[in-house]
Amino acid sequence: MDTTTPTRVVVVTGAGTGIGRATARSFAAQGATVVAVGRREGPLRETAEGHPGIRPFAADVTAEGAAEEIVRAVLTDHGRLDVLVNNAGISAGGPLGTLDRSVIAPLLETNLVAPVLLTQAAVPALRESRGVVVNVTTTIGQRGWPGNSVYPATKIALETLTRCWAVELAPAGVRVVAVAPGAIETPIADHMGLTPEQRKAVRAWQLAHTPLGRVGRPEEVAWAITALAAPDAAFLTGTVLPVDGGALVS
Repeated sequence: MDTTTPTRVVVVTGAGTGIGRATARSFAAQGATVVAVGRREGPLRETAEGHPGIRPFAADVTAEGAAEEIVRAVLTDHGRLDVLVNNAGISAGGPLGTLDRSVIAPLLETNLVAPVLLTQAAVPALRESRGVVVNVTTTIGQRGWPGNSVYPATKIALETLTRCWAVELAPAGVRVVAVAPGAIETPIADHMGLTPEQRKAVRAWQLAHTPLGRVGRPEEVAWAITALAAPDAAFLTGTVLPVDGGALVS
């Protein structure tokens, strides 16, 4: 009888940069096969460079049918799915009075609708493997971010889904957890359309609310994601773990 433990297969969305890249590499370093999902092939190839366990998969998670396409490809190529990391996200917004559907709709589609549809498509495979869903949210949603309310609202909704899914999927042995980063050095701010002065002000505000007094690294968030998804965390579900330098409790 073959008692060899099968190689875990992990899907990480938003894997081209930042937290997603660090997470894909962290899982690969642990011996997993990682399907790195992102919109752009170039950054995905950079994520995979030097990491033979990472398989780039270019896809827009907000596209019609993308969730089913991703899961189908994973099962066709690798035969199983053990961990789904819903990391892809965008940040945009502005104060009330400046918001319109062109700003709000992409936030909802990327940060909320896409994780729902991808998780839904992945559930049958995760039931088979008694797998794990890890959602990436933000601690800022627990406080308040003046002038950028929609982004943290989508992430708080994802935390609610984390708790609901944890209860719903527990009888099937599927765990659902979340990691809530604080101020992390990632390119997400590059896409917010902020001036250099505005970006400097945002960073100053973040540091003023972070007791450890520094910005976190993507690798520190990746550590939390891989730890929550590890087999040793088998009795942990519904948890939202802040990785924020103490911002939430300050």
